[in-house]
Amino acid sequence: MNARTSALDSVVFGVDIQSGDVRGDSPSYALVEFDGEEVSRDVVSHRKLRRRIADVEPSLVGTDSMYELAADKDALVRFLRSLPGETSLVQVTGAQRPEPLSRVAGRHGVPYGKKPMKEAEAAARLAAANVGYEVSAFADTTEVKVSRGRSTGSGGWSQDRYTRRIHGNVKKRAREVESLLEDAGLAYEREVTEKYGGFQNAVFTVEAPPHELPVSQERAGDTRIEIERERTDGIEFEPLVQRRDHVVVGIDPGTTTAVAVLDLDGETLDVYSTRTDDTAAVIEWLVERGRPVIVAADVTPMPETVEQFRRSFDAAGWTPESDLPVDEKLHRTRDRSYDNDHERDALAAALSALDDHEDQFARITRKVPAGVDRGTVIDRVVSGEESVEAVLRDIGDDEPETDEDEGDDEPELTEDQRRIRELERQVERLQDHTDDLNSEIDEKDDRIEELESELSDARREERREAHRDRQVTRLRRENDRLERQRDEAREEVEELEQKIARLKTLWKLDHDDFTDVAEGRDVVPVKVVEQFTKDAIRSADEQYGLASGDVVYLRDASGAGRATAERLVATDPRVVLRSGGLSDAADEVLFENDVPVGPAEDVQIQEVDDLAVARESDVEAVIDDWEERARERERQRTAEMVDEIISEHRAESG
Repeated sequence: MNARTSALDSVVFGVDIQSGDVRGDSPSYALVEFDGEEVSRDVVSHRKLRRRIADVEPSLVGTDSMYELAADKDALVRFLRSLPGETSLVQVTGAQRPEPLSRVAGRHGVPYGKKPMKEAEAAARLAAANVGYEVSAFADTTEVKVSRGRSTGSGGWSQDRYTRRIHGNVKKRAREVESLLEDAGLAYEREVTEKYGGFQNAVFTVEAPPHELPVSQERAGDTRIEIERERTDGIEFEPLVQRRDHVVVGIDPGTTTAVAVLDLDGETLDVYSTRTDDTAAVIEWLVERGRPVIVAADVTPMPETVEQFRRSFDAAGWTPESDLPVDEKLHRTRDRSYDNDHERDALAAALSALDDHEDQFARITRKVPAGVDRGTVIDRVVSGEESVEAVLRDIGDDEPETDEDEGDDEPELTEDQRRIRELERQVERLQDHTDDLNSEIDEKDDRIEELESELSDARREERREAHRDRQVTRLRRENDRLERQRDEAREEVEELEQKIARLKTLWKLDHDDFTDVAEGRDVVPVKVVEQFTKDAIRSADEQYGLASGDVVYLRDASGAGRATAERLVATDPRVVLRSGGLSDAADEVLFENDVPVGPAEDVQIQEVDDLAVARESDVEAVIDDWEERARERERQRTAEMVDEIISEHRAESG
């Protein structure tokens, strides 16, 4: 919070719009300059107002509405940026919800009139009395940028030598700026962009406003310095001084003492918590922030520590009917800012007390006439238990005089005098307009020169980019070729890895150490197929690699047709061991292709994880058995064929 104690270390300006509209053309302003004793008045254009502010550098520029000086937020930011470093814009009627200027002037005993010049004077006197809020759009952080002052594309020497010289001078100037910041004891962060021969630019983020910097904006020779203050997220308001207005206080005592201070409208003024400060220090902190009307606790009965604070200020006490529950505290403080649970409890107590007295405050406010401080009346009614009427009779309800017809202090002008004044204002407006046009011409000349330089740079850059594009195209082609080689190599590696995995699997099948067959090595690897389906055969082929001469174990042999059997025949297995019965179609296909088939229960199969082995002797026995059955089956088929031929012959002979 601003610690300003006196506004009159220099001149204070008061401003009010005289005619026109800031959103239209050529508004004029009533300008009052006040130094604490003397008052001077003038009517100026917006441009002349800014020029007067720049020349005089007043400590404060007071107005009843900041948007009389700017059409919108962006224009307001530009206006604030144009103010001298020691000059502040003050809205004397309040922050986000300003009051009427007449009410503020009446409350502080400042003469007020409805004419623009009188309103400007009231704004100046109120600002000089530290009434109002400073309007700001900038943080106390400034960016200082040291960069090239001219293009690197021209010069009397060769381009490389010329560029190296400019970058070297930027680096040298950046070091000078850094040395000045260090000598001034300012905290900063530096970020540089290095280029051939030195720096292209150096950016210093300094923890200080622009007027405190030991450097200023400049452009000289090869280098230039640009200074820009860091923007805040929005427009901010800060009271000129800590005012001892009437407040409502919530206190949460304990190992950590927390205090919340609200104004009579419920706005949070300050929240504070401490583990070390004693009661006297907390009371001193409260005294700096206002005069408590109510001191509240979040529990009942009121703790002795809170009662001690209440007695210190002779304020009214407030406690809830029962201790405030946590969920109610969270809900009531949901839109307030606090750092810990103790501050939350203090805020909840103050807000609940304000809720309980809301209707009473509203009734008192309606009865208090303009010009009387309602806080004083509320304080005496709530804590002193007086009636509103008694308080008003005691302090008096006379309104300060408002000069509605303040024109008496200026003599009535004749027709010629009015005409002369009107012509003088017209001449002044034309002069301002001429200045604007001349300034615009200068700006356009500078812009033309800048654009010509940029065009020259752009042409050179275009040539460089064309050269770079050709190089990029060549490198891309080379990159595409290398990527193709890489992809082919990866595919080859993947195939080899799959082959290695299969070889490892086969090796494991051939080297598993089963105790009952280890001595004679009477083992043969078995490839397991979970079901007699195409998908299962494909999965086994991908996992193990089904090859000619393999022993295949069908864990479930049922349900297969001719196509599935033909798919298995294509792998040319040595023998097929089955669990369950084969379909006639599958059995016929396997038989026709001389693929031995036998029941798996005739072979002792041992499985480890997804691998399996069987005794070679068992496998040979199954094959021998199938061959014997196959011969018998072939004999039966031959006999049936002979019988069929004989039957057909007899039928034809008969």
